[in-house]
Amino acid sequence: MDKRDKEKPVQPAKELVRKWLKAELEQRRPPPDPEQIRRELGWDLLRLGREPLAR
Repeated sequence: MDKRDKEKPVQPAKELVRKWLKAELEQRRPPPDPEQIRRELGWDLLRLGREPLAR
């Protein structure tokens, strides 16, 4: 094997590039709004369970 062969950069697979790009784009996305977080965690359901029912 030649010394020049070791120094030649290898092009990454397209799938690896796509995964890397997707991860980079996801990191730049702003966090979801607080209401969406509450819905996904089910906090609204907990709040309903604590409030007394109107009779």
